Amino acid sequence: MMKYRTPTQWLFTLSLMCFSSVTLAQEKGQLDAFHAGMGMSCTDCHGDAQPRQAVPMTKCLECHDTKALAKSTQDTLPTNPHDNRHFSTETNCNYCHHQHQESENYCQGCHLRYEFVVP
Repeated sequence: MMKYRTPTQWLFTLSLMCFSSVTLAQEKGQLDAFHAGMGMSCTDCHGDAQPRQAVPMTKCLECHDTKALAKSTQDTLPTNPHDNRHFSTETNCNYCHHQHQESENYCQGCHLRYEFVVP
């Protein structure tokens, strides 16, 4: 079941994302710990299936708006990683953001000068 959020909840979530992105990048924390700190459990993303399956991007979109995220990173240089020429605003979140291991800069595999800090 999809959860709908009010504009105030979205603003609060985006504010937390911006603040936590800096904190996580500095601490090299993993996103599973961040999500747990927000009161989420494993089943919130993985469901009840056993063994647990990889979480598809569509699950991320229940809480995260890719267009709002792209807008919040629009001044990133040399290009906006959340609105790019390959996937527009629909790049699979899992390319960069890993929950149970350190995240990575997927773009740098081809674009060596794209030194993005990835929470």
